[in-house]
Amino acid sequence: MPRQRWPWTVHVGRPVVADAMPREERKRVYLSTVTSPAATPTAGKSGRRRFAKVSGNVIALGTVSLITDVSSEMVTAILPLYLVLGLQLSPLAYGMIDGVYTGATALLRLVGGYVADRTRRRKTVAGFGYALSAVAKLALLAAGRSVPAIGLVIAADRTGKGLRAAPRDAMITLSTPPQELGRAFGVHRAMDSVGAFLGPLAALGVLALAANSFDAVFVVSFCVAALGVMVLVLFVRDRREAVPATAKVSVREAATLLRNAPVRRLVLAACLLGLATIGDGFIYLLLQRREELSTVWFPLLAAGTSLGYLLLAAPLGVLADRVGRLPVMLGGYVALTGAYLLLFGPLGGTPLLVVTLGLYGLFYAATDGILMALAGPVLPDRLRTTGIALIQTGQALAYLVSSVLFGLAWQTWGPATASRVAALAVVLAVAATLLLLRPRGRGALTEPARSPTEPDDHTDPTTPAQPGADRADRNAEAQR
Repeated sequence: MPRQRWPWTVHVGRPVVADAMPREERKRVYLSTVTSPAATPTAGKSGRRRFAKVSGNVIALGTVSLITDVSSEMVTAILPLYLVLGLQLSPLAYGMIDGVYTGATALLRLVGGYVADRTRRRKTVAGFGYALSAVAKLALLAAGRSVPAIGLVIAADRTGKGLRAAPRDAMITLSTPPQELGRAFGVHRAMDSVGAFLGPLAALGVLALAANSFDAVFVVSFCVAALGVMVLVLFVRDRREAVPATAKVSVREAATLLRNAPVRRLVLAACLLGLATIGDGFIYLLLQRREELSTVWFPLLAAGTSLGYLLLAAPLGVLADRVGRLPVMLGGYVALTGAYLLLFGPLGGTPLLVVTLGLYGLFYAATDGILMALAGPVLPDRLRTTGIALIQTGQALAYLVSSVLFGLAWQTWGPATASRVAALAVVLAVAATLLLLRPRGRGALTEPARSPTEPDDHTDPTTPAQPGADRADRNAEAQR
């Protein structure tokens, strides 16, 4: 039965005079306007809401990411050292494995996003991804010193990450009002970076206690990852939208996302920015070689980056909501350019390490969640996870190409020239992204893409109702 809408305004504490409304209904509405807490906000509550904390679901997802990142970074922190110094891989070979680590399973992000949207079981899809990554940690024990086997295990680990990333970010966007997405992603990424900071320290401690045994690191990493899966199962809620039972998302419908100009521009910008970004391992290897750091302290380079990320992620998320997400994100890539140039710049010693890792942490804090915050408002609820996966897939595939090209450039031109070319690529990518995502009139990057089966009066359920506002915005956009 369609919801009945009454053509008058209900005022707090004032009876509604409407002869057409049944007497009992008038009495119920009147009492509700007097007793409803939401109808009588105080100034103090209003002020507190302005600085309200993010939802409990975001905190729960952040806790899962924190625990999982402790596990992942335990392995990530020692992997470049193990492959390049232990197995004597060339820069090109390492670049290929590093690309596989992030980009080779990128297409599975689309699979995970599509399945999550079609089944409306984002938590289930994300949980499968987290569990697969946990099992992959144990598989590293069987891989031994075989480079192909290590590559396959890394691919399995990244498959898990690819499956879980989009459903997780979609659950964040669906648990948060659009105007607070920067804050929510900032807090989530800050919690994530706590795990990224603790992971290398945990690896360092395990190596010290286990006489430099990499196998011990892999076992402890698996145990920590299993704990993250348990937290996901017990505490994360999967918010289900009210959709008709027959309204299943089809492949054809998902393909319509790229017909929407804001979504198409975001995907292209993500690809350009991913193409200009090289792997963390390259940065740390270049710093280790230039400063001749002991291999014992190598994991602390990743911890330094994560510390900067940890301190800056939440403040930059709030700043992005206030001054604009695009300027903050592009500012992060400016910091990345500075980090690349400093690798063979005038600084040396401790100042080089502190400034470079600080800029690198600033880059991650200003970009990692902000791009998803930009994407959230322009994607329809029905295709939210698929759209996020599409953007992440484009960026990951570009990153795969970038890692291979940087490894080839290092091997051909030397590390100094390769790093400067990478800095130039970032500058060009920032300029192109600014042209793609610059404001094109009201609602250019805020009006959700509308799927073919979505009703015209669709509104984001996390946004306070504003009758007529969405339709007015769409009419104004059509006139332009």
